[in-house]
Amino acid sequence: MTELLQKNIADHVVLSTTETEEFCNLFEQRFIKKKSFLLREGEVCKFEGFVVKGLFRVYHIDKNGFEQILYFAIENWWITDIDSFTTETPSQLYIEALEDSEVLLISKKDKEFAYSNLPRIEKLFRVMTQKTHVALQRRMIDNLSKTAELRYIEFSEKYPQLFQRLSNIQIAAYLGITNVFLSNIRKKIASKK
Repeated sequence: MTELLQKNIADHVVLSTTETEEFCNLFEQRFIKKKSFLLREGEVCKFEGFVVKGLFRVYHIDKNGFEQILYFAIENWWITDIDSFTTETPSQLYIEALEDSEVLLISKKDKEFAYSNLPRIEKLFRVMTQKTHVALQRRMIDNLSKTAELRYIEFSEKYPQLFQRLSNIQIAAYLGITNVFLSNIRKKIASKK
């Protein structure tokens, strides 16, 4: 159950076998059925999660009813509403399983326990937070400076394992365009080949 989590931790920081086991024991295993929610808007996010199996989308619905996908999470990715989790305020996000999924969840209390008793865990989350900030900054710059067509091409090249598992509607919502516009982009790309 925790082998993938242990590998993920080892990719970021060096922990002893005992520290790794103690940290992994703080997680609760959950199975989430396709189309079920791990979090809904208005709920307080009480977890940080690690995806062992499956696919999730993290999204917001704007005042006009349009879905805005912040990110997708597949195996070996972390998932949460960091704002709600940190501030213990109602979430503005939905976290929905797009496939039958398995996640490992850690509560805020257990995470704080890990910070106090396993000092290198704080470094783990600092390193992951920095990587998340870098990815978010790059995505913001891309959305401001690149065409939808270029963003689509780069998304398909950067995340081929994810790209194959998503519908056109989901990809369009992630790119911030309509499904019709995405279809036009795909036709344009196909005609160039």
